Amino acid sequence: MNPTEVLESLSAAARSGPGALEHELRGLTVPVVGEDKALFIYQGPAQEVSLRLWISGVPSSQPFARLHGTEVWTLETDLDPNARVEYKIEVGHGPDRQLIRDPLNPTTAPDPFGANSVVQGFSYSTPEWTLDDPNAPRGSIIDQSIWSDSFGGERPTKVYLPALYRETRRYPLLVIHDGPDYLRFSNLQTVLDNLIHRLEIPPVVAALIESPNRLVEYGANDAHAGFVVDDLLPELSSRFPLLDDPLERCLVGASFGAVASLHTAWRRPGVFGKLLLQSGSFAFTDIGDHDGGPLLDPVVDFVNAFRKEPNHIADKVFMSAGIYEPLIYFNRSLLPVIQRTGARAQLVEAPDGHNWQNWRDRLRDGLTWLLPGPLWFVYQ
Repeated sequence: MNPTEVLESLSAAARSGPGALEHELRGLTVPVVGEDKALFIYQGPAQEVSLRLWISGVPSSQPFARLHGTEVWTLETDLDPNARVEYKIEVGHGPDRQLIRDPLNPTTAPDPFGANSVVQGFSYSTPEWTLDDPNAPRGSIIDQSIWSDSFGGERPTKVYLPALYRETRRYPLLVIHDGPDYLRFSNLQTVLDNLIHRLEIPPVVAALIESPNRLVEYGANDAHAGFVVDDLLPELSSRFPLLDDPLERCLVGASFGAVASLHTAWRRPGVFGKLLLQSGSFAFTDIGDHDGGPLLDPVVDFVNAFRKEPNHIADKVFMSAGIYEPLIYFNRSLLPVIQRTGARAQLVEAPDGHNWQNWRDRLRDGLTWLLPGPLWFVYQ
């Protein structure tokens, strides 16, 4: 049955008594997803129940309705067939409010701040290239420590080495901001292993960097650009057999990590020939002040300066963003600015929000376009 039919059956069962309602609820997969709608169900004592969303374009809080005479609450809402939406349920008892994951929905998405429940559209499925493939040889992750003159101290860095790594071969380099989070929340190692195994990208070395104060260091910070170019890159080049060509180097980042990638390429042109920018926090102003707080001040100053006088930052730039995040406006606006620099640039949009699984789902598009492997050369 579709969500509307399920809701009608639940309403009829509620009028027949608790036994009939429990029978209808038993065996339901919640949320109930149809071709373009979803039915959310909550069961429990409450005075108010709401669906809480962190996406733009729809109300952030949508109220459930109680089935008459029961403790069952329902909400039917529109859902794009290809969408993937993270949410929580807000349960109210008088002035008290509690945000919880959906008790009836086992599908969750972890992130650095906890986890959300997830509803997936009728046509969405987790990309199979993000899942473990027993036939794909596994690369390795090694821990390194890089001394940074720019920051005046040691910086822990994880390095991904592809399966069948050899010192006698030279490799392209990815420098990935928030790399450990990409590992934990975006299946990065599995994605790289699978794409390399399928010949969709060449074997690569990836430096997985992190920051103890990312909102400052990634926020258009010259010291961070110095760390990447003057400290990290020479040290990696001395330890690993890397290709000495800007076109074989790619900066990667999401959110503030995308800002750090773009800013590094802007401050140090000619070092990295390719950029993969996901849901970049590219805030700018045309008139008036921004309302993002002092941490965004250097980002706005940088993006305003780049938009005013765009210089050649890279040869190829891949951008992705979710249509349900407010940042989509800034990313759409920045694309033609980057293209005016002479870079080949594209923006891929998805019915998703500002989260790690959205960024995971776009990695294949970005990596195969920036660093195509033998398979892609056959078909291009």
